[in-house]
Amino acid sequence: MAITIERLQQTFSEGGAQEIYQAVKAEGDFLGFARRYVFDEDSRVARNALWGLTKANDEELSALRVILDELIDLAMMTDNSSVRRLTLNVIERLPIEEDDLRADFLDFCFEHLFNPNELPGIQAVCAKVAFGMCKFHPELMDELKRTLEGMEIDYYKPAVKSIRNRILSGKYC
Repeated sequence: MAITIERLQQTFSEGGAQEIYQAVKAEGDFLGFARRYVFDEDSRVARNALWGLTKANDEELSALRVILDELIDLAMMTDNSSVRRLTLNVIERLPIEEDDLRADFLDFCFEHLFNPNELPGIQAVCAKVAFGMCKFHPELMDELKRTLEGMEIDYYKPAVKSIRNRILSGKYC
């Protein structure tokens, strides 16, 4: 199956995402695929491209490390919640280094984690990404843990509760 804009504009299921992934894997160009389609103005194209990328293993996704800042910008700027969630999932799986800390992105993650109107999937992945950035900075990790401890946990869905508890217990790495 050739990957085209027309194909990515279609509505498809989990099987379609797997097909996209298999096609990208066969081409061996995860970075080129991401640059061509993830930032497309058509949110359906971007969403489907990202969905296919989420099927990749961490080693395959590591090719996207060079566009980390662009992915962060996309996650913060998009109005499409599916594109935001999928972009955050890709970011969370990329190797994050100490120098990757962006205060604007950390603030974004905190804002969306604690926003009661945000989707639970976005809240949960924001907690993971915030942890990934804070783990290099003890003062930021302390702030994250204090903030998580202060959550009114009854108002959150199980996905958020689980990540919160794993971070606070030290079982999330």
